[in-house]
Amino acid sequence: MKITVPTLLVDKQKCLANIKFMSDKAKKNNLIFRPHFKTHQAIEIGKWYREFGVDKITVSSLRMAEYFANAFWRDITVAFPVNILEINRINSLAEKINLNLLITEIDSVKFINENLKHPVGFFIKIDTGTHRAGIDPKDKNLIDEILKEKNDALIFKGFLAHSGHTYKAKSVEEVRKIHEEGLSILTELKKSYLKDYPDMLISIGDTPSCSLMKNFKGADEIRPGNFAFYDLQQWSNGVCDIEQIAVAVACPVVAKNEGRREILIYGGGIHFSKDSFVMENGTTAFGYVVNLNDTGWDAPDKKSYVSSLSQEHGIIKASDELFEETKIGDVLGILPSHSCMTAECMKKMFTLSGEEIDMMKY
Repeated sequence: MKITVPTLLVDKQKCLANIKFMSDKAKKNNLIFRPHFKTHQAIEIGKWYREFGVDKITVSSLRMAEYFANAFWRDITVAFPVNILEINRINSLAEKINLNLLITEIDSVKFINENLKHPVGFFIKIDTGTHRAGIDPKDKNLIDEILKEKNDALIFKGFLAHSGHTYKAKSVEEVRKIHEEGLSILTELKKSYLKDYPDMLISIGDTPSCSLMKNFKGADEIRPGNFAFYDLQQWSNGVCDIEQIAVAVACPVVAKNEGRREILIYGGGIHFSKDSFVMENGTTAFGYVVNLNDTGWDAPDKKSYVSSLSQEHGIIKASDELFEETKIGDVLGILPSHSCMTAECMKKMFTLSGEEIDMMKY
C-alpha cells in the first residue's frame, strides 16, 4: 500500500487478540459483554466482535445506533443521556431493534413517556465519581420519581455507570479503589430496588477497570470500548502493554530542522486530536514514533515523540539516530495518545494488508 497522506492503520491480529482478552474475561466472570463501538465506528470491525459471540453493543449517539442497526445489530444501548429533540429517531429505531436509553433527568423521561410510539428500555445513569453525567446515588427521591414513569413501553433495565475518572488514575491501586467504590455504590442501589425489579442489571464500562480488575462481584454487564485499540494514554497509566496498541497513524515526512533536531510530519490536530499523554520522564507528548514494516510496526524507542500539533503540522522531537536516518518523503508511524479520538478524526482506516475500512460518516 502506497501511503501519501496521513493514514490510520489497524493491526487486525492485535485488535482480535484484544477483543478475545475482554470477551474471555466477561465469560469467566459471567458478565454480559456489551462492548462500546464508539472507538472504531466501523461495520467491518463490528464483524470481528461477532466471531466472539457478541450480539449486544453500546454506542454514544442515536446516529451511531442507526448506523449499526443497518448492519443487523439488534440490541443497542445508547450510553449518553437521552436527547429528547431526537424523539423521531428514537421511535424509528425502537420499531426495529431492542433499544436502551440513558435517563438522568425527570423532564427527559416524562417527555419520552408522552411521545414514545414503540417500547424501549432505559437505564438510570448513576454518577459514581466522574462528575460528568448521572444522578447522585444518594438522591433516591429523583430515582423513585423517574421509576414512576416506567410502564410496558418504557422498561426499566437497571443502573448504569461509567467510572471515567479511572482514566486519570496513576496506579493500578488507584484504579482498583475507584472500581471498588463504584461497584459498592451500585451494589447498594441494587439491594434497595431488587425486590421490586428482580431482573434489573448493573452495567459498568471503563477500559482501565475492565482491563486490570479481576473482581466484578455485583456487576452484570461490562461496556468497555477503548480496549479494542488501546493507546498511549492507557499504556502510560499501566492499563495495557505497548505491544497491545492496535493502531498507528502513518505520516509523511515533509521537513527537518537540524538545529532543533526536529522532524516535521504531515499529521496534526485534525488527524490525531490534541489529546496528550505523559511520558515516563514526565514530558507531555502526543504520540510515539514507530518504524513501519511489512508486518506492522516496530516497538517505539521512546526517545522520539510528537512534541506539538497544530492543524496539519506535527513536530517530532527526534533521537539522533532517527533524525539522521529519516529522509524527506519517508513515512513514519505514530502511536496515538487517544485512539478513540484519532479514529474519529480520521474517519477511515486500513488493515496492514491494505483493506480499506470505512467508518460512520456524519
